[in-house]
Amino acid sequence: MTPEDSLRSLSLDYLNLLINGQAFSDVTFSVEGRLVHAHRCILAARSLFFRKFFCGPDTTQSGLDPLRMGPGSGSPRGHSSQVIPVNSVGYEVFLLMLQFLYSGQVSIVPQKHEPRPNCGERGCWHTHCTSAVDLALDTLAAARSFGVEQLALLTQKQLASMVEKASIEDVMKVLIASRKQDMHQLWTTCSHLVAKSGLPPEVLAKHLPIDVVAKIEELRLKSSLARRSLMPHHHPHHHDLGAAADLEDQKIRRMRRALDSSDVELVKLMVMGEGLNLDEALALHYAVENCSREVVKALLELGAADVNYPAGPAGKTPLHIAAEMVSPDMVAVLLDHHADPNVRTVDGITPLDVLRTLTSDFLFKGAVPGLTHIEPNKLRLCLELVQSAAMVISREEGNASAPSSAAIYPPMGDQDHGSSGSSGAGNIAAGGSLNLDSRMVYLNLGAQIGGKLSEGEGSSSQRETMNRHDMYHHHSHDQY
Repeated sequence: MTPEDSLRSLSLDYLNLLINGQAFSDVTFSVEGRLVHAHRCILAARSLFFRKFFCGPDTTQSGLDPLRMGPGSGSPRGHSSQVIPVNSVGYEVFLLMLQFLYSGQVSIVPQKHEPRPNCGERGCWHTHCTSAVDLALDTLAAARSFGVEQLALLTQKQLASMVEKASIEDVMKVLIASRKQDMHQLWTTCSHLVAKSGLPPEVLAKHLPIDVVAKIEELRLKSSLARRSLMPHHHPHHHDLGAAADLEDQKIRRMRRALDSSDVELVKLMVMGEGLNLDEALALHYAVENCSREVVKALLELGAADVNYPAGPAGKTPLHIAAEMVSPDMVAVLLDHHADPNVRTVDGITPLDVLRTLTSDFLFKGAVPGLTHIEPNKLRLCLELVQSAAMVISREEGNASAPSSAAIYPPMGDQDHGSSGSSGAGNIAAGGSLNLDSRMVYLNLGAQIGGKLSEGEGSSSQRETMNRHDMYHHHSHDQY
């Protein structure tokens, strides 16, 4: 077992303590009328705030509230049966913070397709809607209040990715929060987005403080002067930069409307006749997230878009988006057109890492409400497709060994030989055997989730999944 595997196993073991509730717990919190059982030694080791709280005098009647507590407020070690009220954060955010303290990792995004009170869109995946932004902002405030700086940094990166596609109203909310929290990088990102929005000062003043509006206008002026200085002096008609920016925005809106209506021919005409840059317009990212597989395939066949183009501050490629969506169709068509499964985001995350994290989350949170939207067969197929493509590339590069795989659970010996998922997967790798990731996904997703479905439905879904994967596998050898 590698050091990375050991750390991942340790992280899951600690998180399992939190998930199992009262097992070995010695402290109980009450948040929005719901009880949360935890462990003092873990919280104190991971948070200076909790360390001071548990070592202080017995003043829990005031509640666990970092905004109102004085130094030394807390509960004595001996009163383990006492329920400590939490007044400063909601249940969802408090649980997210505890998950991070226990495991060092957490997903700060609402569950896909889960109804949210501040998101009225049907079937929304909550990647950048108001619900997702609000949850991230609440988590950021809690992380700062309780002194969990690593979680605050993680949430800041999440917000920087969200605001690229969020509504301008939500961007302004993040802008105000970044100003209060002294997060300069997030402030810069949001202020530039607000400046590019074109909203007049009188509209901005309804949402932002006057001094912030003044800074936005100053930023617009500097940007305009900088662009004019780059213009050739013998072309005076280029001085209207605002009109040029508006024209580009109109092109992007027309392009997206064309993709929504599956009119790829119009997009082709815009590329040839109007000089539309599909990469800068993030056409492929938009199509993967919002359109059908046929539209994405037709767009790729134009040959005008880079299938590995990184977008936004996070540097996600279309394959990263498809992996986050758990869409086997999108993953397959992108890999079929030479998407690189090994490309990394700014934070060093590959599409394979995304799918491994989703699989890990599903395995040890499968019984937690809100995760029923994940379809195990689709998740399993996506992971296999990306792994198979990575293995093909590895062989072509002359690497005899497959890419390193991190086991979600320790190997289970020969137990997999009797499972239908394992036997059906024998054709995936060229050598006739599954690598560790695929093997564990079959054992855990296939076996555990089979209990949630009827026996007939489970076996039928597995056969369909394997048939679709075999079709892609034979085709991928011709493409790479």
